[in-house]
Amino acid sequence: MNKIECIFCKIARKEAKADIVGESSNFIAIKDLQPAAKGHTLIIPKEHYATLLNIPSKISEEMLEMVKKVASELIDKKLGSGFNLVMNNLASAGQVVMHAHIHVIPRKEGDGLRFLTKI
Repeated sequence: MNKIECIFCKIARKEAKADIVGESSNFIAIKDLQPAAKGHTLIIPKEHYATLLNIPSKISEEMLEMVKKVASELIDKKLGSGFNLVMNNLASAGQVVMHAHIHVIPRKEGDGLRFLTKI
């Protein structure tokens, strides 16, 4: 899929609807359509980068600042007392949309969510 057809590129260009909760020069934060928890947010680069390995180092600090801002807001809104960061890179790691994105998932004690656990 090229960047013209990529849903996250379309969202970044405001050509597709999304519930935008934050924005910076190079990143956009949107609510996940299938949230693992209330407040589950995606941090997406506005430019098309397939994985973390493709995101230029010169904007990585801005990405981290956006992640910290979103996580702090989720905690301030009492949507969780902690949070997980999840980033799937490439299909074998579970990446479905081939546009880099980080999940910020608020967590509460006993919420029953499990990540990276063996059955």
